[in-house]
Formats: sequence, structure tokens, C-alpha cells
Amino acid sequence: MQTTSNVHSSEPAARLVGAEKRFAEVTALDGVDLDLRPGEITALLGPNGAGKTTAVRCLLGLSRLDRGTAQVFGGDPLDRTRRRRTGAMMQVSNVPATLKVREHLELFASYYPAPLDVAEAVAAAGLEGLEERPFGKLSGGQQQRLLFALAVCGNPDLLFLDEPTVGLDVASRRTFWDHIRGLATRGRTVLLTTHYLEEADALADRVVVIDRGRIVADGTPAEIKARAASRRVRCRTVLKATEVAALPGVERVRRDGGSLEIFTTTAEPLLRELLRQDRDLDELEVTGAGLEDAFLSLTAGAGAPANLEQGAA
Repeated sequence: MQTTSNVHSSEPAARLVGAEKRFAEVTALDGVDLDLRPGEITALLGPNGAGKTTAVRCLLGLSRLDRGTAQVFGGDPLDRTRRRRTGAMMQVSNVPATLKVREHLELFASYYPAPLDVAEAVAAAGLEGLEERPFGKLSGGQQQRLLFALAVCGNPDLLFLDEPTVGLDVASRRTFWDHIRGLATRGRTVLLTTHYLEEADALADRVVVIDRGRIVADGTPAEIKARAASRRVRCRTVLKATEVAALPGVERVRRDGGSLEIFTTTAEPLLRELLRQDRDLDELEVTGAGLEDAFLSLTAGAGAPANLEQGAA
């Protein structure tokens, strides 16, 4: 597979500088600065309406910023030469249902100067044996795999993946992960948006969290996780969630069925206090905080109070 990208380049493949975008009274992007570097998989995370899709659309030239700049390979995203180095998998609903898998891939590949062979694109998406099937006759997961094949069939240097594994089974998801890792190894730049936080944790070299149009965190998965409460305590207790949330060191409380999940920076003192106040406390479990915990902490539970999540009382 040939590539025109430079694995060792220090220049970003794409960037937003001071990006601002409004839709009526809603601010979708509020002064966003973002660089996407060659050979790097960046996961852009955020709650619904945070600005993820708007950022991607501006980098693709599908939407224009009100202020700031969006650049791809140093210029306008709509420039034909730059567009031919870019692939995208978006959530779309207007794919012609009567065209066959092979016909879709041959058509998309014709837009690019050095595309993959159809067989290579088919293999990348796990579509072997489905080449002659019309899009409308594919299952939901198979349609999703075809959209991925269409995104990579042009052999792009810059790839945007918007929720690429929605509706896929575990085996198909793992196959996608392997292919995406391979792209980055060959110097491609990948921007991934996903609601599967374990996917971001497994794939991304870098995680960017956006909330209400602003970037609130940017770092490796390990660095992002370090910003969460350091421990997660799960237990069954007679104490109310509001009572636990008021204890020292507690950052957030979430009710899960008959149990409480408590996020804290100081697990040992918290455990002693819980046992002092509830001698019948049971099903106690203490684990390290994960990327989901960090995400909820950084975005305040996507709208819930920072120390007491919705439904926890």
C-alpha cells in the first residue's frame, strides 16, 4: 500500500484554529484549537451536542466556520487535491440501495488517484462473499462495514471515522480496530468519534474531550484517566446517595440497581467512614477509575451535578 504522507512529519494533517460555529442560539464550537498529526489516532469524545460532528464537518469542508480557520494539509478542505487525500465515514442514510457492494466501491475508488484494489477494500471491511449484493439487501452491520470500505477505498492519508462500529458484533469491531491501527502504523492520520469509550481507550494514541463546544481535556488515554477520581468503590449500603456524596473525598456517586458506585480520590478513608456509618455494608468492590469515569467527570455526567449523577438519589 503506497502513501504520500510522511510518518515523521511535524506538520499537522488537519487543524482547527480558533474555530467558532453557531447555529441560531446554539454555540457548537467555541474557540476550538485542534491539530491532527500524521501517524496518530485521535479519539474525539463528548456528550451528544458537544460539537464533535460540527468539528468533523468543518474539517471536511461540509460546513463553514463563523470564525477561525479549518485546514487540511495546509489549505482549504474543499481543494480538490486535498479532498483526494481524505476519506470519511459519516452517519448517512442516502446510499443508493440498488447498487451492489462492488459497484459502490468501484465508483468511490474512481474519485481517487491511487485507490486500493476493490478486493483489498472488501477484505479490510470483512465483506468477502458480499461483493454482488445490493446495499439495500445488506444487514445493518454489513451496511456499516461497506461505509467503512468506502472511506478507506481511496487509500487516504487522512481518515475521519464517525461512530464506525455502531451495530457491529464483537468480532467485526476487533477486525476494524486492527485495520485502523495498521493505517496509523503506515503514517495515516485518523480522527475517530465514538460513544464506545473502551474503543477509544483501546485504539487512540490521543483523546480529546469536547463539551459545550470547548475542549476540556487533551492527552493520552492514560493522562485522561489520571484526571478522574483515582478509585471506584462499589457497594450495597443503607446510606442514601446524597449522604455518601457529602463524605470527604467523594467526587461523584452513581446508583446502579441496588448498589452505589462511588468515585473518590481517597479510597481508604472513605471505606473506613462507610463501614463506621453502615456496619451491614456488603458486596464491597474497589477498582481503578477508567476512561468512562474520566469522561463523566470531565463533562459533569453530561449535565448531571458533578458529585451526584442523575437517578442516584
